[in-house]
Amino acid sequence: MSKLVGRTIAESSKIESLINELVHEVSKLEEGITTARAPQDAHVDNGKKQFDEIGKYRGRPLFYPFLGTGAGRGPYVEVEDGSVKLDLVNGIGVHIFGHGHPKMRAAAVRGALSDVVMQGNLEPNHEYAIVGKRMVELASRKSRLKYCWLTTCGTMANENALKIARQKNTPARLVLAMENSFAGRSTMMAEVTDNPAYRQGLPVYNEVLRVPFYKPGDPKSADVALRRLKEHVAANEKNISCFVFEPMLGEGGYRYAPKEYFVPMLEFCKEKGIAVWADEVQTFMRTGELFAFETLDIGKYIDICTVAKTLQTGALLYTEEYNPQPGLVAGTFSGGSSALAAGLEALRMITEEGYLGPSGKIAKIHNDFVGMLNRLNETTCKGLLREAGGLGLMVAVTPLDGSKDNVTKLLYQLYKNGMIAFSCGRDPYRLRFLLPAVMETKDIELAGQILEKSILEMA
Repeated sequence: MSKLVGRTIAESSKIESLINELVHEVSKLEEGITTARAPQDAHVDNGKKQFDEIGKYRGRPLFYPFLGTGAGRGPYVEVEDGSVKLDLVNGIGVHIFGHGHPKMRAAAVRGALSDVVMQGNLEPNHEYAIVGKRMVELASRKSRLKYCWLTTCGTMANENALKIARQKNTPARLVLAMENSFAGRSTMMAEVTDNPAYRQGLPVYNEVLRVPFYKPGDPKSADVALRRLKEHVAANEKNISCFVFEPMLGEGGYRYAPKEYFVPMLEFCKEKGIAVWADEVQTFMRTGELFAFETLDIGKYIDICTVAKTLQTGALLYTEEYNPQPGLVAGTFSGGSSALAAGLEALRMITEEGYLGPSGKIAKIHNDFVGMLNRLNETTCKGLLREAGGLGLMVAVTPLDGSKDNVTKLLYQLYKNGMIAFSCGRDPYRLRFLLPAVMETKDIELAGQILEKSILEMA
């Protein structure tokens, strides 16, 4: 019988010591990565060759000339042209603890020492069991969510969510979704997403009914949304399977709504037996509480919740009523062993190391970063950085005239000057930041300097 039965490789003190030693040695090589720097002459040509080669084989160039070397430290990442960038996109929200975090690295190495690279739903390992259990424990504190199914990404979690909603409420097939929403890149999730550019050439299924999102400053906004939702339900009686919403719009512009906007709609959906599905693929771990439904205090209404990104894998959470029949939700992959181990460590850190709550690290980073944006808008960049705000580590601002062309040009200018950001929204287009939870005051100051320089160069 194996000597490992009843315990894991990671529980070997000798192996744990070797893992920590390895992570320490790698981290020592990255000690010089402490701020942004320009491309280095010795690496520029090789970097350009690699950037071009990626475009050649995938059929289109990269958005940025970016290929990481595998080295990074905190909010900084090294690129193959020798430059170092202040990374405020984090793989579109995956690297919540930035680059090269020693605890995340150690967890990933532990996972890599497992007997399999990829775990599955038929033959999972212990990381699968621990992540699922922990997710249910945390989600059920302020909701009725009772079960967790792991998958590989947010799109797959959302596909599974739609399937269980439709199975429970069969033969209902229609979906209530928000205007300006984003749900993923599969065929069906592209339909749920309210952006025609993401489904060019795809068939139209006419299975999604839109509800307007909250408009700050409009006292009738909540009433308009509720009325539209009720009109959809009245016109499609017993044919609506679910109401899916992002507590805070992601791709749609980093707009969020107060509890009072959501509650009447959620109560009406519960009354009509329509599944309430919170899409937290982007908000999970980021809004100051673990779940945005906790931040908004609407957990009691939630039947289904999807998360991904910061968890390093995807997860579907659901109540007893929406526990699907065997066979509906399955799939070969549930996540890589390293990803599951790292996701578990991310959960531990975010819940145990002072990140959450009104006085937590996330709240401080948010206040300091938004404060920096507002100061620039009031001084050197007067009127050129409007509507700064968001929730927690999700921050956006409307720069310049808010046009697509100028925001795109600004993104490239920021990248040239040493910072990676991205865009969101439409009319106006906004500058989007997914802030790493390890940002310090000096990093926020540097972000302000790069943003100020780039805005003034364009203006």
